Amino acid sequence: MTAVTALARYAPRYRLDIGAPEGPEWLRVDRILEQDGPELTELLKRDHDASGHTSAHANALSFMSFYAGRAPATALLWWALEGHVLDIRPHNLWVRPHDGHGLAAVAIRSARYLPGGLETLYDVVLRQHLLPLSAELHRRTRAGLRQLQGGVAAGCAMGFCAANREQETVSPTYLLDRWRTFVGNAPGGLARLGDVQEAAGKLVYLRNTCCLYYTSEVGTGTLCGSCCLTPRDERLAAYEGGRPILTV
Repeated sequence: MTAVTALARYAPRYRLDIGAPEGPEWLRVDRILEQDGPELTELLKRDHDASGHTSAHANALSFMSFYAGRAPATALLWWALEGHVLDIRPHNLWVRPHDGHGLAAVAIRSARYLPGGLETLYDVVLRQHLLPLSAELHRRTRAGLRQLQGGVAAGCAMGFCAANREQETVSPTYLLDRWRTFVGNAPGGLARLGDVQEAAGKLVYLRNTCCLYYTSEVGTGTLCGSCCLTPRDERLAAYEGGRPILTV
């Protein structure tokens, strides 16, 4: 087991397979990013069928949030803890969808690092991957680009927050500082789309955009714990009280 794959001990979202996977169920990310490509069409259809979205707009926003919270999560945590940038450029990264909502697995060709630091991380996570994906979803569905990038911000935030939720071995103060370093100059204006706070000893994210999941058949009447449709003080109170909440 490599040190990278060992990150799965922090939370399921950090599980990572090493080696180019085989089988039609695996989708290489550079193909997901292709204009009108069938891979993204398939991912959207799975999410639509599992959640019962009422519009393509809501389908895209919901998809963006969960995808951004899973596909780059291991790379974000590895940078936060070790300062290294995994080579998760789109042609080196694969995802395997669940039968329904979400991603079942993520794989990379090899656990090698790229030279450079934060700017390199911005390149592989945002400029080459999540921001182009947002643009393609916007083009396909006309979902608002700001809302889509809000999903990017929320998903990336969970790459930092989740490590502190299930394990208490990583200081929330340390991860909060790393998140602020990451988001401060992040492309796409991510810093304006929400913020991470500490509540009940855990890191939580407060969104300034909505993914519209509550409009789906599955999510009817249930707002995400981070949702901007709930007043900020009520969100923090819910997190502090430990009440069950839907998150990315």
